[in-house]
Amino acid sequence: MLIFIIVLTFSNVQAQEIHSVSLSEAVKLAKENNKKILRSQLETTLSEQNIKERKELRLPDIELNGVYSRITNITEFKGSGFLKDKEVTKAIPEIYEVNSTFKMPIYAGNKINNAIKIANQENEIAKIKTEKTENDIELEVVANYLAIYKMMELQKIFEENIKEEKSRLKEVQSLQKHGTVTKNEVLRAELQLSDRELNSLTNSKNIKIALHDLKTLIQLPENEEVAIDTTANMDKMNGLDPYDFYLQKAFQNEEMRIASQELNIKKTELKLVKGNYLPTVNFFGNYGFYYPNYKFFPPNPYLYTLGQIGIEAHFDISALYKNKTKVQQATTQIEWQKMQSEIIKDEIQDKLFKEHTQYQEILEKFVVVDKALDLANENYRIVKLKYLNQLVLITEMVDADNALLQAKYNKISTRLDAILKHYELLHTAGIMPDQI
Repeated sequence: MLIFIIVLTFSNVQAQEIHSVSLSEAVKLAKENNKKILRSQLETTLSEQNIKERKELRLPDIELNGVYSRITNITEFKGSGFLKDKEVTKAIPEIYEVNSTFKMPIYAGNKINNAIKIANQENEIAKIKTEKTENDIELEVVANYLAIYKMMELQKIFEENIKEEKSRLKEVQSLQKHGTVTKNEVLRAELQLSDRELNSLTNSKNIKIALHDLKTLIQLPENEEVAIDTTANMDKMNGLDPYDFYLQKAFQNEEMRIASQELNIKKTELKLVKGNYLPTVNFFGNYGFYYPNYKFFPPNPYLYTLGQIGIEAHFDISALYKNKTKVQQATTQIEWQKMQSEIIKDEIQDKLFKEHTQYQEILEKFVVVDKALDLANENYRIVKLKYLNQLVLITEMVDADNALLQAKYNKISTRLDAILKHYELLHTAGIMPDQI
């Protein structure tokens, strides 16, 4: 039984394969497997099928009909006597009909062409939305990946600090035995260690949650666990171009292109509505076999054929007064869409300016956090030396320790924040890199 449990445990460990991914690999997997991207690709396929459906409106409608029925004799009532004077004519009791009809549009007020045009414009929007979804997921993967990276670096700092706190606690406990420090300082050291261990535990759980989110984004199988590659170079995208460069690109990003296509659709819909004022012309024809011949009376017991071909025109006079409101609505929708495009443009411009300024600020912090870390290291060295010589209390040692930990984290965090902000800037400008 024990051997069985050991084998089962080993099998479970083996089943949970660890998949270590770099940032570029994570983005690639997400673009290939993410369900939101796959859904947007299906929406593009549906829009392409919609174009085909609209084009089929140009094809003729063809029907084949068949009828079989039985009829009674024909009874005529003659004279002034109601239902009394009647004359019965023998009818041929069975009727057979087989006929076909077709109708093909020649002119429909350009409605078919405009319907096809709208379908093409909707297809362009679907393609842009797919592109936007891919870029949104790419940014989400980058943000998730960098957040994990940041937490893992913080975990390293916590673990180093915990080792040092344990060593310090032993020193303080030893000093207490010799009567050189009070019980209060021992409690303070224990409290500091406990606080670090709690922070480490919380951070490790947050890493686990973030890794699970990343696994969902890139759609790894259930039997695989994801890990990130922290050995890769993460400082290769810190360049900053002038604001006008990003602004020019941003005015052609996915949101602006979607807004432009939606305006084109509204304009085409106006043409479609105006088509109600125009007549429709169809080419039609029919041909059939009929039995008996009821074109004559009494009917002849003969099979006969009859065909017809021609052009029919239809003009809805009521559209001259019923269609005015629809035209006004379509015109108003165009104005609404123009205003919506301007609102989107202003929002993009504000967002881009904010991100460009924030990115510049983060880059300027590099020198500051580097210097702060040097100062924190020197301060920690001095305070630790004084503490070992019983010249300062443990509270000052704890403060120096906290300052050093914060300085180490600030340096790592600032570098990773710069990378993320750069991606956010590129995302807003609509120029996300194809390969990271």
